[in-house]
Amino acid sequence: MHDHASDPARGLDCTACRRDLETTPIDVDLSGIWTGVMSQVWAGRPGRTELVARRVLRSAGLARALVTTPSLLLSWLVASVVVLAAGVVVSLSIDTPLIPLLAPGLAGAGIAYAYGPGTDPAYEIARTMPISDRMVLLVRALAVFGLNALLGIVASVAAPMAGGVALAWLVPMTAVSALALAAATVSGSANVGVTLGLAGWCIAVLGGRITGGHMDTAASSQQLVLPYLIFAACCVGIVLRASRFPNHRRQRWS
Repeated sequence: MHDHASDPARGLDCTACRRDLETTPIDVDLSGIWTGVMSQVWAGRPGRTELVARRVLRSAGLARALVTTPSLLLSWLVASVVVLAAGVVVSLSIDTPLIPLLAPGLAGAGIAYAYGPGTDPAYEIARTMPISDRMVLLVRALAVFGLNALLGIVASVAAPMAGGVALAWLVPMTAVSALALAAATVSGSANVGVTLGLAGWCIAVLGGRITGGHMDTAASSQQLVLPYLIFAACCVGIVLRASRFPNHRRQRWS
């Protein structure tokens, strides 16, 4: 290797030096290091929630992946509860049900951020488990959807004027969540999923308002139930196909 000790800056520009550095073998067992890290991670004792998930899912790896879902962490849950609680207070003060408008957006955002590189701190670890990425994705999505639906129903009970449409807005919540998940899966970006999911829901709400309905028309209209379900089914089909044949030109999201 060339001696550029007297001029370090020149050494960085030396083509021969760069070639020597690139061809010099690094005596580091990266595979052994990664194995050690993985053994420490999986050696942690499971908590009560994870033990229950193991019994339900019958898979220790899938249970560990579920309890590390970003959208199910305490900070995220607290934020969701605060938003829905604020919606209840405002609904009671203005006599307008806001929960049917807030719940689908929250669920869509939560599902988009449930899994993927850049959003999931345990993404690389989850990919080492002896289960498919698609299974991790779907289980997390169902868990986030179910929890958000439960929170929304509780909030609707607290706001009496929204109780009558509690079951109706679960259908648009399904459609918004499926749209956000499909967009995030195809694009490989949770931010894209959230943006398209919220944008689609805002368009639906504004469209219902412009046609002469109320603010919650998009969530309570019985005529939209079938279109919402068909749209959600199409989005789920896109998710299943995209997670089976990922685009290798970008980093795999699922």
